[in-house]
Amino acid sequence: MSAASVRAEAKRLLAMSLEGGVVSADLVGAVLAALTKSRASHQLRPLLRAYLANVRRELARGEARIEHAGPLAAADADAIAAHFSKVLGRTVRPVARRNDALLGGFRVRVGDDVTDLTASLRLANLAKSLS
Repeated sequence: MSAASVRAEAKRLLAMSLEGGVVSADLVGAVLAALTKSRASHQLRPLLRAYLANVRRELARGEARIEHAGPLAAADADAIAAHFSKVLGRTVRPVARRNDALLGGFRVRVGDDVTDLTASLRLANLAKSLS
């Protein structure tokens, strides 16, 4: 299989793994079971790698990964996720992680999109503007 055909097949498998636009663990299991029965082992490795990358990317699209300095109330995390759900037009759930290196504020990653509202970024931008 060529690299292009592996990517296309992995994309098709991902589409089969979605239920209501969200990755379904049951459907992923069914796809993997069908693959192991229908493919030769030398074909599985590149296909499974590409499929895993697609599943990870799709899962990341459904999470608002919030890095924050200091405490963050669950209601605040929910409000941040609701904001991004509204802006992006799809449901995202909050996943909060404390990062004291940020000094203050927060950074949110939804898929490949990053919104940085940290004090460290603001200080860096101020330092650039003064030099």
